[in-house]
Amino acid sequence: MEDASAAAIIDARGIVTGWSEGARRLTGHPAEETVGRAVRELLAEDVPPEAVSALSGTVMVRHREGYLVGLRVRGCAVTGPDGEAGGFVVTAEPPGSAETSLAGQAFQQASMSMSVFDTSQRYLRLNEAACHVMGVPEETLLGRPFPETVEEAEHSKGFNWHLRHVSDTGRPVRYESFTGAPSLNREHAWSIEMWPVRDDSGEVMGTALAAFDSTEQYWARQRLALLNEAAATIGTTLDVVRTAEELIEVVVPRFADFASVDLFDWVLGAEESPTVPTEEIVLRRVAHGSHTEGTPEAAVRLGEVDVYPGFSPIARAMREGRAILSQAGEPSFMRWVAERNTRAPQGRPYRKGVHSMMAVPLRARGTTLGVAVAVRITQPDDYAADDAVFAEELASRAAVCVDNARRFARERTTALALQHSLLPRGLPGQAAVQVAHRYLPSGSAAGIGGDWFDVIPLSGSRVALVVGDVVGHGIPSSATMGRLVTAVRTLADVDLPPDELLTHLDDLVTHLASDDEGDEVAELGATCLYAVYDPVTRRLNLAAAGHPAPALVLPDGSARLIPMSAGPPLGVGGLPFEATELQLPEGSVVALYTDGLIEDRDRDVDHATDELCRALTVPADSLDALCDTVLKAVLPEEPSDDVALLLARTRALGADQVATWDVTPDPAQVAITRQAATDQLTAWGLDETAFVTELVVSELVTNAIRYGAPPIQLRLIRDQTLICEVSDGSSTSPHLRRAHQDDEGGRGLLLVAQLTQRWGSRQTTRGKTIWCEQSLTPLF
Repeated sequence: MEDASAAAIIDARGIVTGWSEGARRLTGHPAEETVGRAVRELLAEDVPPEAVSALSGTVMVRHREGYLVGLRVRGCAVTGPDGEAGGFVVTAEPPGSAETSLAGQAFQQASMSMSVFDTSQRYLRLNEAACHVMGVPEETLLGRPFPETVEEAEHSKGFNWHLRHVSDTGRPVRYESFTGAPSLNREHAWSIEMWPVRDDSGEVMGTALAAFDSTEQYWARQRLALLNEAAATIGTTLDVVRTAEELIEVVVPRFADFASVDLFDWVLGAEESPTVPTEEIVLRRVAHGSHTEGTPEAAVRLGEVDVYPGFSPIARAMREGRAILSQAGEPSFMRWVAERNTRAPQGRPYRKGVHSMMAVPLRARGTTLGVAVAVRITQPDDYAADDAVFAEELASRAAVCVDNARRFARERTTALALQHSLLPRGLPGQAAVQVAHRYLPSGSAAGIGGDWFDVIPLSGSRVALVVGDVVGHGIPSSATMGRLVTAVRTLADVDLPPDELLTHLDDLVTHLASDDEGDEVAELGATCLYAVYDPVTRRLNLAAAGHPAPALVLPDGSARLIPMSAGPPLGVGGLPFEATELQLPEGSVVALYTDGLIEDRDRDVDHATDELCRALTVPADSLDALCDTVLKAVLPEEPSDDVALLLARTRALGADQVATWDVTPDPAQVAITRQAATDQLTAWGLDETAFVTELVVSELVTNAIRYGAPPIQLRLIRDQTLICEVSDGSSTSPHLRRAHQDDEGGRGLLLVAQLTQRWGSRQTTRGKTIWCEQSLTPLF
């Protein structure tokens, strides 16, 4: 008789009355030892109640030699002629016996792990896949509670809790778990479904489960999640090194135990000089990270240069432009590890167990920027082809961010250099005001803006103070700023009043923004504030084109904004600009600035303006110190726009430095005026300038009387130079001309131009003023 034919007959009292040869083979007990005995004596433990009620289940029988045998049994009731139960015929099958039914074969051969438990969480049945996962044959597990078959761990406790929950509540559950398994050398992802098994009466008899190994799907989701995370976290700043660090933070420790990023030196610089990979590749370490604190595995310190030989996976990856996988046992891998250990032997203990490495080139827009290296030490799985595909996608995204940061750095450096070349490096000498300034370029991703300032000496010891801001950022903004700076200096040299100068500047901006093919005006604009201070009259004349009003600090310590019309921004066209004039006490401080100082998306402009006024009243040792005080008090930690600040403390020329004479339009007055000027020079101790001054006064006063119109006035100003000014009521501007040999005149202005340091004319509200300057520094 075969094992599958093992059978026993048990009467209603539980006494064995029949025993087959198959039963002897399964248990070792012959018929003469079993017939007549209570069946309970053959069992190693009580039969589960659900198995008794169902007449089917798994029972544990003690073999004649002492060990336990799990048997799948089925019972069939036997009735007598009176219909009373006379006993049972019980058949048994050993674990692992061949299934004969189609349903049994389907269960046994299912690709997913399937098991059946009783209500006490003991194994009743396992299929081949479940036995493979557990690493033992079915007979080893049958009848044993689940907790006894696994190590004590959180995931095991969770699994057992779900088994009890299904048995207690009768409700199915479905959940996912990422755990190990006794026979598997790595953690797997499982999609587990448990459901109750009921008898005909609806009573729960046990729990069945099916566990689908979803590891591949799990890792695919993890890689996709990492890519999504990389898109959100890599490239948050336009800084090359920080971008590399963000890449490391994404891959360690979830994808690698150690990772590094090395770049060519030209990537870190402002110059564009791509390097073509050769046999030996020289790279600079910019970022690395490890699952171990301090990154002891690194053989190259941050900022150091490393030379990668041609055999290394790093050099191969950069030459071939693809991810290179290298595993323990491969010659190139072992040489690379040995080279690392030789270079940094202190990290050897932390490299022990390294078994897989992947080098991925960082390529963007067809250019190789560097390489990223990922190493696995404690993670059991080697890098595979699907890991290489993922790494190349991740490296491609990171490389674009690195290249964007590199391009931004290069453009920022270019724009900053252009801007610094246009801003005044050393402010020109003048006596009207004492000045201090600050320029802070923006660190935002928008790039360098078009803020500028200037101090322009004018005739008559006056000075022009200018601040401006071009709309936009980057090199185009800086280039436009340069054109406006040049235009302002040119218009200032013509000595136009502030409102007229802004009108001409507005025309220029409109012209720059105009389309070559039509009248459309592009989105180009700027703001500007132009102010002229006269130390003789102590008057400040200023006008603005869409620019914030300057702040004024009086000698008594009070501070306020100068009330004035902001005017339209430059480039709007067709709208007038309004000038404001006020007289200032000597020692007043005028603060001109760009909107980056007070405007920000997170700040209230009025509040920032109040902070500016309060900061300007803080005592300071110098204007330079006051600049620093203002910036520290008003600016946020990370300004979002460029900031230009220009402080000017006014000076005044006293009556002892200025002499004025009204001249009657009579040729006889020329000699009288010339003598008066000579006497004044003697009083000032400037007799050495008398000869040139007499000639200049004679020529200018004569021209005013002959060609000008009343009123005529002569003014001498003793400043850093000696300034001679002659004003008259005519608006006709003088000009140099070449006199012929037989001409009686025409040589006066030429003589003035040759004898003086510089000369010119300016329009006034009552006519014009012709002026010239002589140096007071001895020539010999």
